[in-house]
Amino acid sequence: MITVIIAGGSGTRLWPLSTSDKPKQLLSLTSEKSMVQNTYERAKGLGGEVYVVPDISHADALKAQLPELDEDHFVVEPGRRGTANCIVAALSHVAKRHDHDEPIAFIHADHHVRDSSGFAYCFEDAARASTEKGEIVLIGIEPTYPATGFGYIERNGEVEGLEGVYRVDSFKEKPDFDTAQRYMASGNYLWNCGYFVGSVNTFLRALERFAPELKNNFDTLSVIDNPEEYKEKYLSFENEVIDIALIEKADTLLVVPAAFDWMDVGSFKDLHDANESDQNNNYIHGENIHTIELENAYVRNEDPDKNIALIGLDNVVVVNTKDGLLVARKDLSHRVGEIAKKIQS
Repeated sequence: MITVIIAGGSGTRLWPLSTSDKPKQLLSLTSEKSMVQNTYERAKGLGGEVYVVPDISHADALKAQLPELDEDHFVVEPGRRGTANCIVAALSHVAKRHDHDEPIAFIHADHHVRDSSGFAYCFEDAARASTEKGEIVLIGIEPTYPATGFGYIERNGEVEGLEGVYRVDSFKEKPDFDTAQRYMASGNYLWNCGYFVGSVNTFLRALERFAPELKNNFDTLSVIDNPEEYKEKYLSFENEVIDIALIEKADTLLVVPAAFDWMDVGSFKDLHDANESDQNNNYIHGENIHTIELENAYVRNEDPDKNIALIGLDNVVVVNTKDGLLVARKDLSHRVGEIAKKIQS
């Protein structure tokens, strides 16, 4: 199985750690390795060649962090044109180098997963199902709480002869809290984490039926050899999300529930949960941090020349870097992106 790592995100909700110059996939947030390095290690466990799709602004930094990969294993976007065209570019690149019936796993560079063996087992199941049925197979996450920040996949009946593989009945947009509670209670819904498995031929059949414009984009990229022409054509594509452009339109999708832990580190609350805390549920990283009666806090100091003091606080995020200082209620940390977009615009 081939693996494609989508690595073009901006991570604005983790400002000032994650910035437009150094987005979260390049940062060491949950271990000594960066998020993309951890993702690459998981991808190697799937057994085949690994390709990475960065946009041009971070390509050199990603290449430096993944020295095992040669230039040909980076499919560089000339500019961001959404996950739909990112996947089309990867399919075009892979199609020139591999059997068109070999399964391809599309994963994201900035997700946190600890159970690498469960991750590999789940994708192997998805690859077998995709090969046998000739359909795109999604990986869905079993909900652990009534999340309002994720889309949901409604599953409908196990596929005959494929234990643990289900037909996709529908997709649901990010719900309100009451609706999310109903989804979770029903047991029929999975979080949509944006993982897909299918061969070049499987994707091309789906594009032909449900997203002909993307199929045209694939055909266009597949016959271009000149880098400047490739750049010009790619930048002419519409910015599209794969979920909307293809996945939600397809009517024969399958889904495998994840047999591994998963977290989309989209806020400092998530980041706090992904790291080990002390007896007061504090995560403290960096030098010259001084605390008295601090609880449930995420504190990080990337500027060791500056002292940080916190007294009598609960449920807070304090992050100090050369790019800025963030002080926020932890339960509102998902709104950091609103500030970051103003600062970085």
